Amino acid sequence: MKLPVIKNARELAGLVREIGFLPLFRCEIDGFSLQECTPAGYWFVKDVEGPWEWREEVAAGGEIAYAKLFNKKAGFISKAWYPDFANYRRDGYDFDARYDDGLASMPSKQIMDVLLEHSEGLLSNELKQLAGFGKNGAKGFDTAMTHLQMQTYITASRFEYKQDKEGRPYGWGVGRYAMSEHVYGEEWVTSRYADKPAESKSRIAEHVAKLFPDAEMKEIEKVIK
Repeated sequence: MKLPVIKNARELAGLVREIGFLPLFRCEIDGFSLQECTPAGYWFVKDVEGPWEWREEVAAGGEIAYAKLFNKKAGFISKAWYPDFANYRRDGYDFDARYDDGLASMPSKQIMDVLLEHSEGLLSNELKQLAGFGKNGAKGFDTAMTHLQMQTYITASRFEYKQDKEGRPYGWGVGRYAMSEHVYGEEWVTSRYADKPAESKSRIAEHVAKLFPDAEMKEIEKVIK
């Protein structure tokens, strides 16, 4: 499948809903990324909205997940496909069970404990402080955040900007992170739990294979693992 040219957030959201999920950057499967279907003139051009702005609009819509989701890199998953990813990536574990079995780190638990008490989510800098990773605090915040996003326990719910004295936003958008269940609903996120994780993995892999029939299975598995 050759992905269409994307020039705005609406087209991006439509594509993700159509094909189910999409890495932001180039990956092992040729043509399977937003980077490859967005003209160069939309990347880092002053006064031109591009993928970095689109991701913020898409994440805030509440129907498409944006986080580090593909090989520890950013990407998008539609709400329709999120339960399969949650079932596969979590491997049958809710977070507490994963931690109790020694499969999650203490930094990850510190983050999850804080987000459990903040259903509206927290800006990444606020979360870092409240979870004990501030100056002279615990280490491993960034690594834990990546693991939790990849395992679908947390997601970016929206992005917010600092404001100058005139109330105008400036700088880079700061992600607000929340537990995925708080964003999409626990019943929906866990709706594939009755299936074996391997079944969800197969559905995801088979879907990619249909979209990109020339891709080898080892390439597909590397992208979705």
